[in-house]
Amino acid sequence: MASIDLDHLLPASTSAPVPEVFRGEDRRKRPTPRFSRFTLFGGRRRSVRRDYEQEGSFVDRYTMSMVLAIVWITLMNIGDSFFTLTHLQAGGIELNPVAAALLESGRSGFVIWKALLIAMALGVLTLHKNFALARIGLWLAAGGYTLLNVYHLTLF
Repeated sequence: MASIDLDHLLPASTSAPVPEVFRGEDRRKRPTPRFSRFTLFGGRRRSVRRDYEQEGSFVDRYTMSMVLAIVWITLMNIGDSFFTLTHLQAGGIELNPVAAALLESGRSGFVIWKALLIAMALGVLTLHKNFALARIGLWLAAGGYTLLNVYHLTLF
């Protein structure tokens, strides 16, 4: 039976060619599990083995600057929640329509929902830390929250 070559129908790759290196059979007896002891406690690898694999890879170790940025965004989120509730009690209004909708669930509901939404976004950005867009998003969030909290402080 003759085979049909359909490679010419595929789009041309726009990224740099990745060298194909055959290193023998896969040493693993079974696939890597999605959830394991390394899921919560982390593994050992800090970076990829080969430089050309860096962009767009997933590794389970984070730099100190990444951890500090995540902690900073979390603290700024807490500050934003506190200042928002303080300004609302003083007669201010919420201009953000998403936050205004969250405020309809009450003060506790607002804080919990806001924390959950930001935690999910931080989780996605952290998981994708080796993608340029995620790194940009993380640092924009840190800067944006910092400016927002400075603005809150100027309202006093």
